Amino acid sequence: MQNIDLNNIPEISVSELSQHIKKCVESSFPLVRVKGEISGCKPASSGHIYLDLKDDGALINAVCWKGVAAKLPMRPENGLEVICLGKITTYSGSSRYQLVIEAMEVSGEGSILKMLEERKRKLQAEGLFAPERKKKIPFIPETIGVVTSPTGAVIRDIWHRVSERFPRTILLYPSAVQGEGAAEKIAAGVECFNNIPIDGYKNSQGQLIKRPDVIIVARGGGSLEDLLPFSEEVVVRAVANSEIPVISAVGHETDTMLIDYVADLRAPTPTGAAEKAVPVRLELLAYLQSLYSRKNNAVMRYVNDNKLKVESLSRGIPKLQNITDEYTQRLDERFERLNNAIKRKFIDASKNYEFLSARLEGGSFKKILSRGFSMVRDEGGNPLTSAKELQAKPTRIWLEFNDGAVSAITEPANKSTSKVNPKPKRKNNEQAQGSLF
Repeated sequence: MQNIDLNNIPEISVSELSQHIKKCVESSFPLVRVKGEISGCKPASSGHIYLDLKDDGALINAVCWKGVAAKLPMRPENGLEVICLGKITTYSGSSRYQLVIEAMEVSGEGSILKMLEERKRKLQAEGLFAPERKKKIPFIPETIGVVTSPTGAVIRDIWHRVSERFPRTILLYPSAVQGEGAAEKIAAGVECFNNIPIDGYKNSQGQLIKRPDVIIVARGGGSLEDLLPFSEEVVVRAVANSEIPVISAVGHETDTMLIDYVADLRAPTPTGAAEKAVPVRLELLAYLQSLYSRKNNAVMRYVNDNKLKVESLSRGIPKLQNITDEYTQRLDERFERLNNAIKRKFIDASKNYEFLSARLEGGSFKKILSRGFSMVRDEGGNPLTSAKELQAKPTRIWLEFNDGAVSAITEPANKSTSKVNPKPKRKNNEQAQGSLF
């Protein structure tokens, strides 16, 4: 080993050495494109993302500052193979070098599919894809909300298809459908429609904006990378939390994004979403007409069948005239018998009346007066039945005869000289009966 004079080597501090190394590294690798698998991904509360890139033989630390992280086309996740563009620098605080990421893209479909599968398992474990969470799509919605690009063919296809089938009001929430920030805008569109009051609201022009009855989230076909925003967690969770039913229509029929698992209904294309959102009006009218005809035919068959049954049953029933004639004859007979009974009752009552009248007449004191007797009354008209009542003093009495009444004055009788006239001799039985009165 060659002898080295240590005194001839200048002395520097640790910080100075770190700065020299930093300048050397940054000048040697001003911009690099590195491919690797993400591991140890840790989003910080500041918005920065810290991660490692690794392959089978090595690992390098990396950082993605907040401003760049917000513009990434995907969210970095462990296990995702990516290609990062950035520069190499050192971190003097721990004497290590790291890659400062300025751009990131997914390395291949296999890596994307792996990432999506892991994310799908995570969200499925939370129950976001459960069938019982699915809401029923209204049969004829009054208003349809659409989240898609305002300039693409998707919104025109949906509008034309709805107009052909069953014209409805369409509300568009314009949103980017790929690239930076697309996922957040799609989620914001779903949340915006849900935030509309149930009774709607009036805009600045005084128009009533009603809350959609169904939401269509749609975009046309594209590469797997282009469709990634529809598999982001922010979109999946916005659809899962939507109170309004959601139809997903992303890409072509063979494309399946995570939004398709959480949506209440999946359509293979945007045009298919419009077909699932509304029925065909003319078909409904034809169906209603057929139901109306079937109802009329059924009623006529029912009436005719029962008419035949009634006619069949009527053959075994006697004619009403025969039945009523018999009962009419019975009624006449009973009416005649009733009249005869009433007549007999009337005759018997008349005879009894005559008999009782004769008896009453025979017992009347008037009848007795006609045989020579008289009725003695006091001045008040009360009958006198005893001579003792007239012996006290002279009294006016009334003697009632058969043909009238006369008054008389009585004289008190002298007990010593009074004589009782003997009773007249009874000539016949009639006089004897009269004395009783």
